[in-house]
Amino acid sequence: MLSLVLATLVAYLIGSLSFAVIISRVMGLDDPRSYGSQNPGATNVLRSGNRKAALLTLLFDALKGWFPVFLVQICGEGWGLPQGTLALVALGAFVGHLWPVFFRFVGGKGVATAAGVLFGLNVWLGLATMATWLIVAFFSRYSSLAALAASVFAPAYYWLGADLVWPRDRGVLAAVVVMSALLLWRHRLNITRLLAGQESRIGQKSSS
Repeated sequence: MLSLVLATLVAYLIGSLSFAVIISRVMGLDDPRSYGSQNPGATNVLRSGNRKAALLTLLFDALKGWFPVFLVQICGEGWGLPQGTLALVALGAFVGHLWPVFFRFVGGKGVATAAGVLFGLNVWLGLATMATWLIVAFFSRYSSLAALAASVFAPAYYWLGADLVWPRDRGVLAAVVVMSALLLWRHRLNITRLLAGQESRIGQKSSS
């Protein structure tokens, strides 16, 4: 039990690294929490006009979700981690991004980190969900709408692929469902703006 708690805590701490803020500071950019949607994520960093910073934010936010999950996948059994650790580590990394202890519990919406978690669980699950995001984003030009669609489809993809592409794990399925629900909740203001026709499109610079 102690190993499960420690693994989850470490995953949470890794997830708490807000790379939107860290990379912006290193590159001398404005704090992403001070403009646009004020969300510390890659899409808002892109509104600064610096594509390199946005790409690095996307990459590292995804990696911090992928790394702890992948590590448990390949080393968990050898380390004697109990059943259920994979699901809790996946949630720990994701929740760390939403409520980071290092940044006064003010985090991003979790899209890139959730993608990294899904890739850590299974590359095909990650690819299916990412393809959904890309298709919706390409045709709509709304990152938030793409994230909402991917959030809805991710649990369905896991359920459909269980026992066919990856082993069925109820704990992991529950973790994916919780992540999807949290993603939808974190995008509640985006949903309001989408319905009102006021949502910013991908690449649109902030006016502030």
